[in-house]
Amino acid sequence: MGAVVISGASTGIGRACALRLDSLGMHVFAGVRREEDGQSLRKQASDRLQPILLDVADVDQVAARAHDVEAALGGQELTGIVNNAGIAVSGPVEFVPPGEWRRQFDVNVIGTVTMVQQFLPMLRASRGRIVNISSVGGRFSQPLVAPYVASKHAIEAVSDALRIELRPWAIDVVLIEPGSVATPIWEKGLKEGAAMMASAPPALARLYGKAIAVGMEQGRRANDSGVPPERVASAVAQALLAPRPRTRYVVGRDAQVMLALKRILPDRWLDEVILRLGRLPRAGSATAADQN
Repeated sequence: MGAVVISGASTGIGRACALRLDSLGMHVFAGVRREEDGQSLRKQASDRLQPILLDVADVDQVAARAHDVEAALGGQELTGIVNNAGIAVSGPVEFVPPGEWRRQFDVNVIGTVTMVQQFLPMLRASRGRIVNISSVGGRFSQPLVAPYVASKHAIEAVSDALRIELRPWAIDVVLIEPGSVATPIWEKGLKEGAAMMASAPPALARLYGKAIAVGMEQGRRANDSGVPPERVASAVAQALLAPRPRTRYVVGRDAQVMLALKRILPDRWLDEVILRLGRLPRAGSATAADQN
């Protein structure tokens, strides 16, 4: 069945992917941030699965792991890599500090590019595949989570360009676009959002407080009702193993509905739908006090 490297395999989608692909007989290199996460993963997997310490924001560590994987393969082909590691930074654009924007892009975008660059020589030799975990947010922007959806928009653009660049070597590049998934990334995001509101400057609470409260509640409901990460793992398995994979796999009914609305509605109409659902202030409703 070949071998695969997965980043962000400690929890959620990455963990589900590691276990799913291991169950299919693949040699899985599961990237984790802590040794105890790897030990926990091994308890549910076969002896084939190998946890590796992998922080995608650390270029030197990614390079070292690529060398380690190549040595461990001993001539076995690398079927593909699954770029799953990611974080979710949220908040209104005007109040998210530049450092948080950089952190978001360092992990989600630069981390993905680093993985591609370091593992591409092995993939070119095996005509392997690159599977990038994006999001419906990569094609459907939403307010108050601009850093996260911007990073996923970037992943979409990088993947589309890379798919064309690598076509001469028959290397497929596939995007996975889930909607709401029951995964710890949003639990962490909600905790960070609550901490942000607790220490927010008065202007943030005055201008966006009600909308952020609604957004956090919607986030909790979405996290509770999201598809299990195993659904995403099934799409990843298809992307890696299908004879002719699609360029995109949309996962979840909510993702399908959102993309359908984007195709059907003009931008301004879609804005109105989002404003109503998010209870954001309507055009012209800001007072002089709000604007100062």
